[in-house]
Amino acid sequence: MNKVITHSLFTDFDIDLFKSGKHFRLYEKFGSHLITLNGVKGTYFAVWAPNASQVSVIGDFNFWKGEEHQLNVRWDSSGIWEGFIPTIKKGATYKYRILANHTDEVLEKADPYARRNEHPPKTASIVWEDTYKWKDTKWLKKRKKNNALDAPFSVYEVHLGSWKRKVEENRFLSYFELADELVNYVKDMNFTHVELMPIMEYPYDPSWGYQITGYFAPTSRFGYPDEFKYLVDQLHQNDIGIILDWVPSHFPDDAHGLGNFDGSHLYEHPDRKRGYHPDWKSLIFNYNRNEVRSFLISNALFWLDLYHADALRVDAVASMLFLDYSREDGEWEPNIYGEKENLEAISFLKEFNEAVYGAFPDVQTIAEESTAFPGVSKPVFLNGLGFGMKWMMGWMHDTLEYFSKDPIHRKYHQNEITFSLAYAFTENYMLPLSHDEVVYGKNSILGRMPGDEWQRFANLRLLFGFMFTHPGTKLIFMGTEFGQYDEWNFNTSLDWNLLNFKPHQNFQNYFKALNKLYKTMPALFEKGFVQEGFEWISLDDNQNSVISFIRKGNDAKNDVVVLCNFTPTVLTDYRIGVSKSGKLKEIFNSDAKKFGGSGLVNSKLINIEKKAAHGKKYSAQINLPPLGISVFQFK
Repeated sequence: MNKVITHSLFTDFDIDLFKSGKHFRLYEKFGSHLITLNGVKGTYFAVWAPNASQVSVIGDFNFWKGEEHQLNVRWDSSGIWEGFIPTIKKGATYKYRILANHTDEVLEKADPYARRNEHPPKTASIVWEDTYKWKDTKWLKKRKKNNALDAPFSVYEVHLGSWKRKVEENRFLSYFELADELVNYVKDMNFTHVELMPIMEYPYDPSWGYQITGYFAPTSRFGYPDEFKYLVDQLHQNDIGIILDWVPSHFPDDAHGLGNFDGSHLYEHPDRKRGYHPDWKSLIFNYNRNEVRSFLISNALFWLDLYHADALRVDAVASMLFLDYSREDGEWEPNIYGEKENLEAISFLKEFNEAVYGAFPDVQTIAEESTAFPGVSKPVFLNGLGFGMKWMMGWMHDTLEYFSKDPIHRKYHQNEITFSLAYAFTENYMLPLSHDEVVYGKNSILGRMPGDEWQRFANLRLLFGFMFTHPGTKLIFMGTEFGQYDEWNFNTSLDWNLLNFKPHQNFQNYFKALNKLYKTMPALFEKGFVQEGFEWISLDDNQNSVISFIRKGNDAKNDVVVLCNFTPTVLTDYRIGVSKSGKLKEIFNSDAKKFGGSGLVNSKLINIEKKAAHGKKYSAQINLPPLGISVFQFK
């Protein structure tokens, strides 16, 4: 006997909008919702399964049998199955039992729109309703006022499972514990944002969260959805933004997931050449299917709407843009124009960005994109993809390659450290030194630096000094800020014990001061995406391996002069040309003793002479510390 009561939350729902791929709030209707019908409390269920001949709700309330609670298919050929089941309460575990129409397969699937899932390795969905009361109104108002592209943006990338653990109990920190420890740490270190590697539910720990099965549920590894909201709220109340990694590029083929959902290729592309990812052995969304586009864009808006996220960093964009990505000849087919661009994915990304910025104009979308595809961070109306920022992978590769060389050889590679400025303003770039650079035998960032321990830390200070004075926003991976020695291991905590040793203490203090410099010097962030914010003084002194430049903000009086000496040789009375008279005051020096340096700083004001140099009327002589960066302001 079917105990499902016919009821619909879709009475005010535009089915045509859903079918055309233009409905972006599907989470308000699909999934499980606690409601009261005619005075009876229970749960309403709705799922899209157009190729099913029968859909039942199974769970701990009916001994996981499919006969008792069969949903009703809507009359409008939308493929939506729905119904109200009395007495099912918050916390009930469930799945959909789906009988495939053409194959007679019996599938047991987690709810694609579930707000909470069981802790892996269990795979059921959980009926859930959030009761959290937000207290971040002040932050959201501030976010609306500020232009994020004209403000400091220093990001601390975190994998919640390995940032810090309760060693004695061998367990993760909970969302509540992170809301105390992580928030306080990030605030103390002067970062402006935290980026979380995917927190949507995922079954397999070694995937780091990038193989998602529960797109609408924060992972249960660290607590309840309300507790994750508390973590976000605490970040906001401490003036810290939150960026969520979002993965619309692929998903795993786990039996309870989206793959073969109703016995058909419902979410994945049916052509193996376009629907299977050889690198990650996962399935690729069918961006040409309207309902799938609605699903994905609704998911993006869900995290911005219900979880108050400030930005979405979109993973693996390059894999979406090109049909031949990681494929050999014969493993891919060109588009209708005979080219390799994935036209459907490009169209989807444009629509995603338009929808996000249309609903939340004060957030950011950030593309992890490694190719020369044009206009990634240009508006859609200018034929761009519409992202707010793009990762500057070329800068990352060139900079790490340059710093890995012995300083005696750097004079032959000057172009590697200066080349990024030739294209720095073609996109709104974010400079990333992410988790991908400290795994799979690449070594830690500190581990790549040449020389003895003193030189390695000096190189590290110089690298990050260059990064934070270079145009663009910044991102570093957790552990980098105190000089993690070993590669990142997702299965253990960071090596916090290193902070018992002076070199790591000094470097952590350096990073804190560097973040503060970046946040408080308008010239370092106000014109970070336009040519007017940067001017070379000298880029071709390869014999000394020195570069010098000026960073400019909206007010010329805030301009700063930056000099980098990439060798351990002290350079005294090094002359640079400047365009103003007056004096120079050193405001930051990576070689300060408090940072573990040798103490070669310019403590006195430096006179600017009326003597031409570097094509400018004035010049000044400065002492450059070994493997050091010096930053000056005009006085």
